[in-house]
Amino acid sequence: MSAKDPQAATFTGLVNLADEFLGAQALAANDEFFAPKENLLKAGRGEFLPDAYTDRGKLMDGWESRRKRGPGYDWCVIKLGTPGRVRVLDIDTNHFLGNNPPFASVDAIQAPPGASLESLRDEDWVELLPQMPIRPGSQNIFPISHAASWPSAWTHLRLNIYPDGGVARFRAHGDVEPDWGSVELDDEIRPRLQGGEVDLVAVKHGGLALACSDMFFGAMNNLILPGRSENMGGGWETRRRRGPGFDWIVVRLGAQGRVGLIEVDTNHFKGNCPDTCSLEGIFAPHAALTELVDASAAWRGVLPETKLTPHTRHFFRDEIVQRGPFTHVRLSIFPDGGVSRLRVFGPREEAPRI
Repeated sequence: MSAKDPQAATFTGLVNLADEFLGAQALAANDEFFAPKENLLKAGRGEFLPDAYTDRGKLMDGWESRRKRGPGYDWCVIKLGTPGRVRVLDIDTNHFLGNNPPFASVDAIQAPPGASLESLRDEDWVELLPQMPIRPGSQNIFPISHAASWPSAWTHLRLNIYPDGGVARFRAHGDVEPDWGSVELDDEIRPRLQGGEVDLVAVKHGGLALACSDMFFGAMNNLILPGRSENMGGGWETRRRRGPGFDWIVVRLGAQGRVGLIEVDTNHFKGNCPDTCSLEGIFAPHAALTELVDASAAWRGVLPETKLTPHTRHFFRDEIVQRGPFTHVRLSIFPDGGVSRLRVFGPREEAPRI
């Protein structure tokens, strides 16, 4: 196990379980004198302002502890946004050049819902990543080769740094363990649902954005995150198209199911909303990604090409022409632009995980 070049690492097919927009939280740290623990889970890799100082020292965009003058190490406990199996860890020391920790390790635990911090301290943590060298100013990427062998999904991680120092960002990429009762519904959606309908594409239900034509301005997995986006950057957005064609995204459902209600939310996309959109579905539980994006794939129309309005929540039920069952959906936007959220509600069918 070693730190890999981030350019060589691929996280396609994985979700950042420690994403604050997924609900992850930095619960506690033994020391955050120079910079708060919450920075670890923020988007991006952190900023550096050369002339910015606080009354405690240099302002750093990350988690930074004071210099340790005795034995021991520093730690931070993180509650994952959703339970899952961690396959890749990213301990990013971006901008921490003379103050990064030389070593780090990560422990994991599965705790019941609502577990207190005190109870977590008393539990037996499992070593997920042994103490490893950490490079300054770098994404330190560690594949967890034995992830599939653990008997359960993790709910919390503990980042340990030796002996002290600063880390800009912490990512835990892995597979979501679906929790079908975990997605909160707002007052706009709840009255529209019929018996047994759940969001089949929600990340917390195991939905996953597999591929897209373009995501220059906004990552494809943003499309199925919980809640509504805070700004344009929280959605999926493509670059401006200067020729013919359209953009698309393929999403794997958390479980096969039938489509009853579709929501396409263009929240915050005012001058860059797609003109129209359509949705297709396919039943292909064992298909490879190359088969799903092939032009000959047997996609079936679910929602015909439909006009979209900027900065608006669109709901479609009567317009649906085929309801499935499906294992994947493909949203197409014409000709380009941004969509904040996609929801596909329907009853899930009992079947093995896709």
